Amino acid sequence: MADVHALAARLDDAARDVRAIPRLTEEAPLDEAAAYAVQRAGIELRRRRGERLAGVKMGFTSRAKMVQMGVDDVIWGLLTDRMLAESSVDVSGLIHPRIEPEIAYLIGREVRSPAEAESAVAGVAVGFEVLDSRYADFKFTLPDVIADNASAARFGFGAWHPPRDVSNIGLLVEIDGRTVQTGSSAAILGDPARSLRAAARVALGAGMTLEPGWIVLAGAATAAVPLPKDAHVRVTGAGLGAVEVTT
Repeated sequence: MADVHALAARLDDAARDVRAIPRLTEEAPLDEAAAYAVQRAGIELRRRRGERLAGVKMGFTSRAKMVQMGVDDVIWGLLTDRMLAESSVDVSGLIHPRIEPEIAYLIGREVRSPAEAESAVAGVAVGFEVLDSRYADFKFTLPDVIADNASAARFGFGAWHPPRDVSNIGLLVEIDGRTVQTGSSAAILGDPARSLRAAARVALGAGMTLEPGWIVLAGAATAAVPLPKDAHVRVTGAGLGAVEVTT
């Protein structure tokens, strides 16, 4: 049986030391339930250092990624306040960072069921997530990535807008003025609202609720791209403005 706390500490040390490690599954048997237990133990280590929960990030929200990983459901991770990047990301503190465009939801009241998720939204925004797998070569199995908090590292978002239909929002990622990715929010489960409802479902299944003030990152609208040092990144969402960050 996997030592959940020891595995969580191994991932936590890797992140803090900025050091890639072998996949946990090379040494320990992990199923999805055990992997989520490792994830929660890792978040608890961060909370003991003063970090506060700030929301949920969704992963594997494209059909292609589900097929690639051999799964038929999303995965998820947790966001903390210290993961928020308001204007800059120190990539020297990350192992192999990648960035992807997101649709972000601001939760306005506690969500007690998936059916309540959309009506609980206080705002929507264009956002980004910086991924940073703690595993060597950014390679992992499903339990590995779940245990690693779904590769979460940093996130940010632009100005909030009143709740609206964001089922087919064009998204653009530019690095130093050069377009590196374009896509549509429709790539997120066909409609990011489905991902929002899934976030409520998986959180409730884990004994949590989406809380007022929390952020839900609905999932990637394009493939993630490497995030270089000394760069300026701009993510634009049609009708939602833009969010910018430097490294």
